[in-house]
Amino acid sequence: MNWEMVIGLEVHIQLNTKSKLFSSSATKYGQHQNSQASFLDLGLPGTLPVVNKEAIRKAIIFGLAVDAKISKDSFFARKNYFYPDLPKGYQISQSNNPIVQDGKLDIQTSKGDKVIRIERAHIEEDAGKSIHGYVAGETGLDYNRAGTPLLEIVTYPDFRSAEEVVVYLKKLHQLVKHLNICDGNMQEGSFRCDVNLSIRPQGQAEFGTRAELKNINSFRFIDKAIEYEYARQVAVLESGGLVIQETRLYDADANETRSMRAKEDAFDYRYFPDPDLLPLKITDEYIEEIKSQMPLKPEQREELYHKHLGDQEVEFLLSNLELADYYDKLIQKFDYKLAYNWLTVDLISILNRLEKEFSAAVLPADILGQIIESVQKDAISQKAAKQVMSSYIESPRNIETIIEDLGLKQVSDEGAIRELVREIIKANPQQADDFKAGKTKLMSFFVGQAMKVSKGKANPKQVNQIVQEELNK
Repeated sequence: MNWEMVIGLEVHIQLNTKSKLFSSSATKYGQHQNSQASFLDLGLPGTLPVVNKEAIRKAIIFGLAVDAKISKDSFFARKNYFYPDLPKGYQISQSNNPIVQDGKLDIQTSKGDKVIRIERAHIEEDAGKSIHGYVAGETGLDYNRAGTPLLEIVTYPDFRSAEEVVVYLKKLHQLVKHLNICDGNMQEGSFRCDVNLSIRPQGQAEFGTRAELKNINSFRFIDKAIEYEYARQVAVLESGGLVIQETRLYDADANETRSMRAKEDAFDYRYFPDPDLLPLKITDEYIEEIKSQMPLKPEQREELYHKHLGDQEVEFLLSNLELADYYDKLIQKFDYKLAYNWLTVDLISILNRLEKEFSAAVLPADILGQIIESVQKDAISQKAAKQVMSSYIESPRNIETIIEDLGLKQVSDEGAIRELVREIIKANPQQADDFKAGKTKLMSFFVGQAMKVSKGKANPKQVNQIVQEELNK
């Protein structure tokens, strides 16, 4: 029998807000255990939640990016279950009428284009974290993560292969990073995926019993987990058994999924409206305001770049989001090609020579902009600009100060340059005669001598022009 896999995804992305969803606690990763857990995060009596407006804004940004409906009236609900890392005994989430509904994301696979329908994206708070082995024989609880805002993105069961899943996840991962709503760090848990997989005979309309796969933190492992679970379910059914609705963990070392617990249905969580939180009222004006400030989606950015740059140049920029953001700041003031050359030919090569990784903080875009403008105004030469860039990277300070300290200010005094050129011609009569006899390549000799004597400070454009004028007299 031919079996068809049917997959739906639940992707949890941590919204990159500075504070938590309902408290003012920080959300910085990797801090000392329980140093970012407030009374509210711990569920202590007498505390009341206050909604983080920035989390709502970022959820709406996502909804607009996937052409979804934004709910004008949205509600928070309590999802009740017991687990040690859930201090209140319930999770504040959304059940009915979530903030984002009915979106879509287009993907391109080896079998062609496909539209993946997004059923909903709802806001909820993250749980804490159980830590095993910190103290021998004990399990510790770190509530730093408790209350961090999540956006859970739920698709319809539209996937029919592991390839489709991975392509979708990579595109979603790229999208949320470009929208600046999530840092996408899978190792730190900022982008987590649960896979709901079932199988059915080819051509059958009815769905099979699904298993939920958890604990998958890379695209490669997601592919492996799906292929393993598909084969496992086929083996179970073909041997006369029944697939159980359960949650299974993926073990990357053993490349297998293992049963964790029976999978709950929605009614098991006894959702009910949170009495401490008013409904969210989203106005058309607020949605339009956010829409007017929307960052470009990856495909929009790619289309814009392709109008001015080649395929390889576009691919290079889009390979690094920080690099693309940096480039976008440059093209607000400079030509696309000019900005690309300064960024890649000059800055990146200097960083490679200094054995430093690219970071916007190493040489901020506005500082590079000042250096480019200095060249355009003939204040310094292109060669001197590289010295200024290197000096700033090693010791950040005012650009004018660097130019002054290194003695790089370009000489553009026509009279001084002309006098210099005449002295060089006078000192090299044979070369001057040869030039006049037709050996025009000697032009570069005189230009080189002028730049050497001026220690590179003479304006090269003026030097070229004046050398030509003086030799042709």
